[in-house]
Amino acid sequence: MREIVLDTETTGFDPKTGDRMVEIGAIELHNHMPTGNTYHQYINPERDMPQGAFEVHGLGPDLLSNPRPPVGGEVTLKDKPVFREIGQAFLDFIGDAKLVIHNAKFDVPFLNAELGWIGLPQIPMERAIDTLLI
Repeated sequence: MREIVLDTETTGFDPKTGDRMVEIGAIELHNHMPTGNTYHQYINPERDMPQGAFEVHGLGPDLLSNPRPPVGGEVTLKDKPVFREIGQAFLDFIGDAKLVIHNAKFDVPFLNAELGWIGLPQIPMERAIDTLLI
């Protein structure tokens, strides 16, 4: 049985208000054991990084509106691909696997918003096992 454990980082709480994804990380499991196959991508959100989001994940503060060099291990997102450049590769990686996500009610709508904006198929919530509910 193939499963994908994944997590995202975002600029905020709601894609309907302009928040975007800035990172996706995923690992593949087969029969509940890691296979070594991973997917990781930083994403340029094409907007500024709110201070509150930066405090959560440390990714690229003010990366577009007032860029500055990274400080102390920060990641700058300005030079990273936008979602439309990586969306299909992400879908190819997850394939039809079950998705294991902590707080899927947060991550799946963000993934679906990003996928929808570029005309790619969305992910049914039924594919997700939400570890927050376990």
